[in-house]
Amino acid sequence: MRPTITDPVARMRALVLHPLRHGAAARDPAGALAEAVALTEALDLEVVGAELVPLPKARAGTLVGSGKLEEIGATVAEREAGLVIVDGPLTPVQQRNLEKAWNAKVLDRTGLILEIFGDRARTREGVLQVELAHLSYQKSRLVRSWTHLERQRGGHGFLGGPGETQIEADRRAIDERITRIKAQLAKVVRTRGQHRAARRRLDYPVVALVGYTNAGKSTLFNRLTGSAVLAKDMLFATLDPTMRAIDLPDGRRAILSDTVGFISDLPHQLVAAFRATLEEVLDADLILHIRDISHEESEAQAASVRTTLDELGLSEAERERMIEVWNKVDALPEGRVEPTRQIAARNPRVRVISALTGEGVPDLLEVVAEELAGPTSEAVLRLGFDQGRRRAWLFDHRLVRAERRTEEGYEVEVRWTERDRDRYAALDTE
Repeated sequence: MRPTITDPVARMRALVLHPLRHGAAARDPAGALAEAVALTEALDLEVVGAELVPLPKARAGTLVGSGKLEEIGATVAEREAGLVIVDGPLTPVQQRNLEKAWNAKVLDRTGLILEIFGDRARTREGVLQVELAHLSYQKSRLVRSWTHLERQRGGHGFLGGPGETQIEADRRAIDERITRIKAQLAKVVRTRGQHRAARRRLDYPVVALVGYTNAGKSTLFNRLTGSAVLAKDMLFATLDPTMRAIDLPDGRRAILSDTVGFISDLPHQLVAAFRATLEEVLDADLILHIRDISHEESEAQAASVRTTLDELGLSEAERERMIEVWNKVDALPEGRVEPTRQIAARNPRVRVISALTGEGVPDLLEVVAEELAGPTSEAVLRLGFDQGRRRAWLFDHRLVRAERRTEEGYEVEVRWTERDRDRYAALDTE
């Protein structure tokens, strides 16, 4: 019996393969293989080999040709690998045939990322979202050629009809479970909507961090909020979204939201399952796109993030609310630091920082404050003693520059934006 991925006795040994498909997008093969290895290690698996596999023509049944099939099988046996990761999509038939040929468990890229998400989810919402994605994926894996899917008999004795096949029973069970999870998630979505409405009543703007996995979002989040969100040099170190209040240089407060990291070829099941969570980004007043500028594939990673945001429905107007944050400048070779700064200086929507050392972070906060504030003006408000709610609102939002007590109440000097003024005017209508 082959060990499972969650084998508690010993770390499973895994062989990682990255198919080089003919005519595929020109992504650096070495970088893609390194990322696949990092994904595998994120599951605490022991990687015993990693290979680029030329694929002039994909075979319908086994993906690779017979010669390569035997060659890889020999490597699997020699290195005693219980798991083979194929860094690309596999059809259900290909996956089953490869498992038979290599006598090992086989996972494609989608299956691997789903395993990682399943291992990382901690909140009830995260667990439900991952299970929904897993079930959607498993449903596509139900193929009629599985050996256990023989036809079940209906009725009693010899009088019953042919009944339903096992695959139909499995699919029905999965559909029923998917329906139950979607109903549970709908309640979570309603709760999230209530939380969002509560934040709007507090009138604090929301700043969302997005970026490729391991770009340094959680490290920046911790630096800005003083929190202790897990920040490791590991793909998908954190999964569940986190929100904290931060104080801006102009005295205002904002809500900072750390979201799940993106990755190239993010399984569509996960995009669909996590849509409610990721759509928090679309509601944000400002989006900070965190990039690992030291990574060789930084531009390709940024393109993957933009693609995922497009899938979520980020509009052109919402894209204008985005600032690119080039992180990990401390990890750049010395000769690249100054050229990188010069390139960034030409674009007002780009800032260079190191979340690890804090370099550039104060400047980033100044930019965030400016983006959220907009043009300001000063005004003097006269409030009666019975207008305590309005006075408290001004102080809560740190708009008060000076205050004098009069016989009728208070004379309050404020500096505010047009948005602040409109919200203050609307207090009586709430």
